[in-house]
Amino acid sequence: MEETMIIAKEEGKRERLEHGPEEPVIRIRGLYKCFKDHQVLNGVDLEVKKGENLVVLGKSGSGKSVLIKCLVGLIYPDAGDLEVFGRRITELNEEELNEMRKKVGFLFQNAALYDSMSVRENLAFPLRQLKKDMPRAKKEALIEEVLDDVGLSDAIDQMPSKLSGGQAKRIGLARTLILRPEIMLYDEPTTGLDTGTSHEISDLIIRMRKKYNISSILITHDMPCARLTSDRIVMLKEGVVVAEGTYKELEGSDDEWVKSFFY
Repeated sequence: MEETMIIAKEEGKRERLEHGPEEPVIRIRGLYKCFKDHQVLNGVDLEVKKGENLVVLGKSGSGKSVLIKCLVGLIYPDAGDLEVFGRRITELNEEELNEMRKKVGFLFQNAALYDSMSVRENLAFPLRQLKKDMPRAKKEALIEEVLDDVGLSDAIDQMPSKLSGGQAKRIGLARTLILRPEIMLYDEPTTGLDTGTSHEISDLIIRMRKKYNISSILITHDMPCARLTSDRIVMLKEGVVVAEGTYKELEGSDDEWVKSFFY
C-alpha cells in the first residue's frame, strides 16, 4: 500500500512538471496575528502552488490552525498580505468572501458530519445550500460519484453513528469534494486513526489531488502522513516559518529542533 502511495505521488509530480511552472494560488507575506498578549503569527511567509500539497508542521500553539482560519476570513490578521486566487482576503466584502469560500474545502479533525442525517443527506446538504438550481438527477449523480471516489458507495444510506472513524473521515472528504473545491485545507486528517486507516486517508488525499488538481494545505502531527502526502513542508516555530523543504531535505537537517520531528 505504501509503495503504491509513493508511486502515485511521484507520478503527480512528473505530471505537473510536464505542464510547466505551477501558478501560486495562495500567497502569504508578513502575516501577524496576536490574541491579547500572545503573538501567534509573527511574520509568516509562504505560498502554495496550483496542484501542490503543502504540509505545515509545528508544535501545539505554533499558529497552524490560526493560519488556515486567516486564509478563509474566519480570523482577520493584524498585519500582512494574504492572497487567495490573486485577491487580498482583507479587501473582500462579505459577498466576495463567501464566493471565494465556495472554492475552498475543509476537512476537520472530527469530519463534522450531521448526526441526524444519513450519508446521502449529509452529501446532499451542501448541494441544497449552494447549488439550488442544480437538477435533482445531477445532484444524485454527484453524490454517487464522490462516494465512489472515497470507496464507500455501500454506505449511502447509513447514519454517521454506524461509521468507523476512518469511514467518517472519508464521508467528510466526500462532502467537501462534492462542491469541487480548488483548494483543500486539512486539519489533522488522520488524528485518532490506526496506522492502516491513516495510510488509506493519506492515499485518498493523493488520489483526489491528482483527479481534481486540488491545491492543499495539510496541518498534521502524523509524520507518515506528512511523508506520503507532502510535495513540500514548512515548519512553524513561535509563529515564524523556520524551515522549508521536502520531507527528505528536512529529515536530513542539522537543526536539532527540526530533527526532533523526524526521530
